Amino acid sequence: MSTFGRLKNHFGNIIPNFFSIRTLVLTIIYSAIAFITISLAYMIRFDFEPFLIAEHYNMGAIAFVIIVKLFFLVVFGQFRGMLSYFHTPDLIAIFWAHFLATLVFYATYLCDNSLFVFSKGVLLIDFTLSLVVFAALRLLLRGIRERRISSSQFPVYRNVVIVGAGDIGCMLASDLYSHRNMGLTPCVFLDEDPGKIGKYIMGLPVEPLSSDFVSLKRRFALDTAVIAIANLNIPKLGEISARFKKVGINVNLVPSYHDLALGKTKVSRLREIDIADVLGREPVKLDSDNIDAMVKNRSVMVTGAGGSIGSELCRQIAERSPSLLILVEQCEVQLFAIEQDLISREYGIALRPVVGNIADVERMDYIMKRFKPDIIFHAAAHKHVPIMEAQPGEAIKNNSIGTWLLAETASKNNVSKFVLISTDKAINPTNAMGASKRLAEMAVQAMQSRPENKTQFAAVRFGNVLGSSGSVIPTFKRQIAAGGPVTVTHPDVTRFFMTIPEAVGLVLQCGAQASGGEIFVLNMGEPVKIIDLARQVITLSGYRPDIDIPIKIIGLRPGEKLYEELQRPSETLVETSHPRIYGFISKPPTYEYMAGVVEELKRCSNGLGPNRVKEAISKFVPEYNVQFYD
Repeated sequence: MSTFGRLKNHFGNIIPNFFSIRTLVLTIIYSAIAFITISLAYMIRFDFEPFLIAEHYNMGAIAFVIIVKLFFLVVFGQFRGMLSYFHTPDLIAIFWAHFLATLVFYATYLCDNSLFVFSKGVLLIDFTLSLVVFAALRLLLRGIRERRISSSQFPVYRNVVIVGAGDIGCMLASDLYSHRNMGLTPCVFLDEDPGKIGKYIMGLPVEPLSSDFVSLKRRFALDTAVIAIANLNIPKLGEISARFKKVGINVNLVPSYHDLALGKTKVSRLREIDIADVLGREPVKLDSDNIDAMVKNRSVMVTGAGGSIGSELCRQIAERSPSLLILVEQCEVQLFAIEQDLISREYGIALRPVVGNIADVERMDYIMKRFKPDIIFHAAAHKHVPIMEAQPGEAIKNNSIGTWLLAETASKNNVSKFVLISTDKAINPTNAMGASKRLAEMAVQAMQSRPENKTQFAAVRFGNVLGSSGSVIPTFKRQIAAGGPVTVTHPDVTRFFMTIPEAVGLVLQCGAQASGGEIFVLNMGEPVKIIDLARQVITLSGYRPDIDIPIKIIGLRPGEKLYEELQRPSETLVETSHPRIYGFISKPPTYEYMAGVVEELKRCSNGLGPNRVKEAISKFVPEYNVQFYD
């Protein structure tokens, strides 16, 4: 809102708040300042000559000046603002209040100079003095507040080097100066721009980024580095971080331009560098209008709401103002955690946390009849490959049969859209978990042809997500904290990786694009060698791979393969309207065929050993490369 746009808001609240002790005190203070500045302006204008001053000094004019200034100070909110909080908008408001008051004085002089005789020199001097004195008063009060907070909370400060002397770096320095209670004191900028090196910005020297970090740390007693360059390339980010870590300086990042622009966070809301920052993936651009149209004012249900993907789905859906968000989760501890997280974020939407098993048809039918979801995002699944390899019947019951039963219940209740979260491990699977998810894809495709079906079914495949339960990154970090070694299954193993927020954002995009029967796959960039990922995590932790922290090859675990694939031989990959999303053209199974498959799976999922269950699965997933174990 512009400065003049605030006038209505300020002026509308003047009368109710005017007759208060605070207003009376401020009136006295502001009147005294106005009296002093106009009197001093007369003295300066007439060279402190008593006779000249007395000749032109007029108490009626002085009273008029004070009244007009008070009026504009009221209009521009200077009686309502917290005086100890002073920033650029406050300075602008003070400027306009005094500028317009000065225009009134000059207009009065031009209209009838017999009423109040104003020297133009006095008006100019008074305007300048008033602006300086009012700004100085606010700065003094702000300084007192910040010093009081910082002295009570942080007797010891950490000295900060800011990498990047551009707009974000300067915003950060200003924010740190303003919030000394954070305990961070900016000391120096680092930059590569020759035009800035050797100069001072905001009173801080700008040193070259190529400086010797050991010497830099000693000269400025540095404890923390903050990287404040939005477009820093990935290899450079990793290199800078490693150099700081090597000399014992903690490294943080400012939030992304995206989060700053959306007002989700402040520039001083620092975070540690994460491995996701050095994977080399460009930020995902979503068609927010289509996603909003899908979700806004509609009832949305998320299964597996307490899991890594499910919880992020809940957060991103909640941001888009659904009429109701139904959280379905079998584990009440995880359900409570996501419910409290959503409440703390104050989205202002209706939440319904529901404990339930997706394979419990009566329970799911009750939930759908009661809450009438328009859209279901099905994220609940057993997904840990080695664990499911030892007990494939459980993977089948939850991932395959559970998905079929949930999808059929959704179809019977005329849910508008049903989106299954699948995995790249469903493509030419070598493990029971991947095969069970392939059967889940077949289930939702077949459900599209169910008699009288009105639901649009779709599945979305993507690879490993950083930070999810079972992800290699937390494992690597725990191993590094214990002194190593970091374990890697095979030197040539590769995986596709995505961050949880980007994967979920694209899932929502797929949901918005789905018209029924599709299998989508997300463009996950280039596959990453796990051993290279291990070396990056070790480096970002401030250690040298294979020297400080050894890397140990332990062999592939049951069900694992060296690399993941994007499509099955019988599938044709096609582009969609979004550059990061592909679709598949393949012949889906019929509803009748899949219903028979599910009945057969029900019979074999209990009472048979793991190898017998895998044999049964392979009959329906011919591309499943079964691995048998004793």
